[in-house]
Amino acid sequence: MKFSVSERGAIGFAVAGFTFWVLTDTCIKLVGQSALPAYEVTAFLGLFMSLFMAAYALGRGEVRALWPDHLGRQILRSCLDLGTNVSVVVALRHLSLTLFYILIFLAPIATSAMGAVFLREGLTWRKVVAIVAGFAGVVIAVDPFGSTRQGDWVGFAACMACVAFFSVNMVWSRVLTQTERPESLTFFSGVIMAAGCFVLMLWHAAPLTARLTGGLVAMGVFCALGSLFFFVALKHTSAATVSQYHYTQLLSGALLGYLIWHTKPTVFMVLGGVLIAAAGLYIAVTAPRSRHPAVGVSTIASD
Repeated sequence: MKFSVSERGAIGFAVAGFTFWVLTDTCIKLVGQSALPAYEVTAFLGLFMSLFMAAYALGRGEVRALWPDHLGRQILRSCLDLGTNVSVVVALRHLSLTLFYILIFLAPIATSAMGAVFLREGLTWRKVVAIVAGFAGVVIAVDPFGSTRQGDWVGFAACMACVAFFSVNMVWSRVLTQTERPESLTFFSGVIMAAGCFVLMLWHAAPLTARLTGGLVAMGVFCALGSLFFFVALKHTSAATVSQYHYTQLLSGALLGYLIWHTKPTVFMVLGGVLIAAAGLYIAVTAPRSRHPAVGVSTIASD
């Protein structure tokens, strides 16, 4: 599949991708209220992602597009994708959807910091201040000494692990999208997640009901669509530009959190979220707009 996408079109793909991921996370949180282990949820997420992409490619007669050009690099990236999604499942069991997205806003900030190291993008003292401000916003949003927290320390730790995995993933995916197809990146990620987590299910697995199975299928389809759109966006614009639109997840996540679980953000969550968003947007707006990664980027692990 070949796309001819403008900068504006790439932004549209980014917004659509992040919206599909909000729907994925909503399904994960709903399914996560059951007794299914985190690795079992992730296993079915990977299975239905890969099945959806296989059916998509087969329907278009482009099965070859699923195979990676650089197998080792994709395995490395997919392993970090596995870590991201296991962390998401654990975090969403312990955090409200709104607080989860406020904390996830650290990802664009961390992406810019890693881009300075691995993609050799500039990092001025103003950006350093913005990064520090972003982390300060996390402390405010969590309100560690308050009594109205919408989460616990297990959720906070899982969310920070998710940010770390996702940030490296975004930087490395920006490199890979120059040679790998979006279909391949999405399909192979699902295969690795399914393979790794189904091995763990040999040790222990909870039984499925029709309702849980429906939620798992929806979760996989939404995640596949989100990943596909995300990779198309990264292929046609910079990681910094894509990361700006990560913030649309707060609006859609807060809306779904209110409609489904009737949760409202606290004053500290709003203040911390604003500080994180302001820091992230400053970094994104002042980031280099090069559409190609720096030459000689070292191989690092990376949805």
